[in-house]
Amino acid sequence: MIEGILGKKVGMTEYFLDNGNAVVATVIEAGPCYVLQKKTAAKDGYEAVQVGFGDAKPQRVNKPMLGHFKKAGVSPLKHIVEFSAGGDDYNPGDEIKADVFTEGETVDVVGTSKGKGFAGAMKRHHFRGQPASHGGMAHRRPGGIGSNSYPARVWKGQRMAGHLGNERVTMQGLTVFKVDAERNLIVIKGSVPGPNGGLVIIKRTSKGGRPSAAA
Repeated sequence: MIEGILGKKVGMTEYFLDNGNAVVATVIEAGPCYVLQKKTAAKDGYEAVQVGFGDAKPQRVNKPMLGHFKKAGVSPLKHIVEFSAGGDDYNPGDEIKADVFTEGETVDVVGTSKGKGFAGAMKRHHFRGQPASHGGMAHRRPGGIGSNSYPARVWKGQRMAGHLGNERVTMQGLTVFKVDAERNLIVIKGSVPGPNGGLVIIKRTSKGGRPSAAA
């Protein structure tokens, strides 16, 4: 069983439960993905499959990668990710669709958050700010950033103003509401990182909620 699939965020919507309650959900176009290479324990030391997603123009792909795609028997693809997978279920050229997941399954979704440019400490790290009255003159400033005689420098990782967003974000423990294999759509409870059209990786969760071996 493969551990994940690639897709792109379509948008957000409302999903109605059986009891009539409406919850916020995200629609993801998951796949179709194609297997490019199969890693085996005998040859590579571990079992995995290399998966590609999204059509790419041949003139924008270098010759080594064109040969890699040709060997797998698929057209050039934009995004390539490796997922762990056991057994002999997948071979180069195989198509992977949204039905690798089932309704009610718990998944993790990885994406790239929206870039928001340069931001101050209050917006970037949710600092409360300094006094807004009684003579205060540093309303949105972060305050002191270093120590005194020791270490007499600014610690690495100090929260300060800087680039906000545009980083890899993982949302864990999300529930799959609906799987439409014909249209390659997966509806997931809640929000996922990134803008509409952004690349996302859906993986079987790493924290509980995994289907049993018998299932």
